[in-house]
Amino acid sequence: MLIWLLAGISLVHVMLGFALGLSGDEAHYAMYATMLDWSYYDHPPLVGWVQWPLVAAGAPDGVLRIIPNLVWVITAWLIFDITRQLALQQGQPGLHAPASKPSTSKSTDSESTVLTQPGNNAERAQRAGLWAVAAFGVAPVLHILGIGLLPDTLLMLWGAAVMRHLLPMLRSPQACNLRNWLVLGALLGLAGLSKYTAVFLAAGVVAALVGVHGWRVLARPAPWLAVLLAVLIILPVLLWNAGHDWLSFRYQLNHGSGSAWELRHMLGFLAAQLLLYPAMVWGLWACWRNPPSWAVVRPLVWLAALPLGVLTYMAGGGTGLPHWTAPAWVAAAPLAGLGLQALWDSGRRRTSQVLLGAQALLSAGIFALMLSAGPTWLSSTAPVATGQAAQVDEINPFTDFYGWQSAAQAATELAQGRGIQHLAVQNWTLASRLAWYARPLPVHVLDAGFDQFSLWTGPLPTGADALLMDWSQMAYTLPVGAGRFERCELLRTLPVAAGGRTVAHFSWFHCHNWGGQPAPVRQEGA
Repeated sequence: MLIWLLAGISLVHVMLGFALGLSGDEAHYAMYATMLDWSYYDHPPLVGWVQWPLVAAGAPDGVLRIIPNLVWVITAWLIFDITRQLALQQGQPGLHAPASKPSTSKSTDSESTVLTQPGNNAERAQRAGLWAVAAFGVAPVLHILGIGLLPDTLLMLWGAAVMRHLLPMLRSPQACNLRNWLVLGALLGLAGLSKYTAVFLAAGVVAALVGVHGWRVLARPAPWLAVLLAVLIILPVLLWNAGHDWLSFRYQLNHGSGSAWELRHMLGFLAAQLLLYPAMVWGLWACWRNPPSWAVVRPLVWLAALPLGVLTYMAGGGTGLPHWTAPAWVAAAPLAGLGLQALWDSGRRRTSQVLLGAQALLSAGIFALMLSAGPTWLSSTAPVATGQAAQVDEINPFTDFYGWQSAAQAATELAQGRGIQHLAVQNWTLASRLAWYARPLPVHVLDAGFDQFSLWTGPLPTGADALLMDWSQMAYTLPVGAGRFERCELLRTLPVAAGGRTVAHFSWFHCHNWGGQPAPVRQEGA
């Protein structure tokens, strides 16, 4: 059953991976592989390093997307195995933690024993694992990370691997030996090479181990050797930052704090999480309310609750993105699997079926919208070539995957035909896909802020001409005037067709004599 489930989901991921162009984030991290370095401005380097062999071999986008799909499958298998092991441990002696008090809930008799009935443990443990994978497999955000490679995709894998490795170390003090500590340090180091929020994973590990074994678990050399190994693995990130005025750390601190904290931002982020993971939340509620053996699962709660709590609070500053919590939900999936299995065996099945079905339909709907470039009523009218800017279309987030390769090819032809040596955009989020598909032409971001392209290509030289791209889904007024370009002339408008209709437009302008003072202004409605 597990093999067929993972094979079916993988097939969907592969089909979408070959059918769609790269998103902005995917292209940005693929560019890492063309600009190999010890680290980068916005993220650690592993997301670029793992793509380098395929990028160096000239692999197409669909082949590059095999990497996140493989990571997703391994993560799902780890979730299954963790849940199965937790289910088998229910009611067994040996966990080095005080026994939990009996629950006073009225449903305890039916739900708290479903994983410990004689003769049924192995079968029920397998089913609990399948429930956990099902809750993981219907979550739309986690599917997106299985199609496009982001730092969070890798952090999901290392988080699941850490959780699985922790199980014997939590169960027995004898398992806290040097070998296991070093493996744990290596996994945390790889997590640190993936994303800076791996610090929450490390904090959760410490909380879990100390909660079970006490502070004495850290009083030996082995855990500190593990820390040393983790630091050695992330040393490239530290050295790069030391040589670049600690750019990444300063950026992440500023980015994470956001603007003024507001309760409505935090509540909105929390509501989005509840809507994206209702089956997982339902399973966690069941696991918390009637745990078969709370001492078994309690230490692992830290791995999910700590990052989810911190990121939810940080979202009050207006900076939270839905996929940031993905590793926390991966850590929660085994606990949710135990809860869903308990609910199923106790006869409370309808809610679980409805929530899982609703999430599956939501994921399928998102996939359908991605393949059709959004709902059919969102279409684009022909642009008006006024010489001021490209047409502002109705915003359609699903157009992100369409037209960029053709636009980059048009840019290459125009640049070569007119002898223009620089491509330009007015926002860094527009730069990555253009840089990826038009490489090796340099792309400059006409913005006063600092980003990765400030390191890769730097500012557009004063006095230079540039081929400026404008995209109707993020349109800007033309940067003409004092301190900007002397003039810009429209060279070409490229419509983007998908699903039998035009969904967006790219416009190319030859802009002359850059003044060196960027001040991008978004078009109204864009």
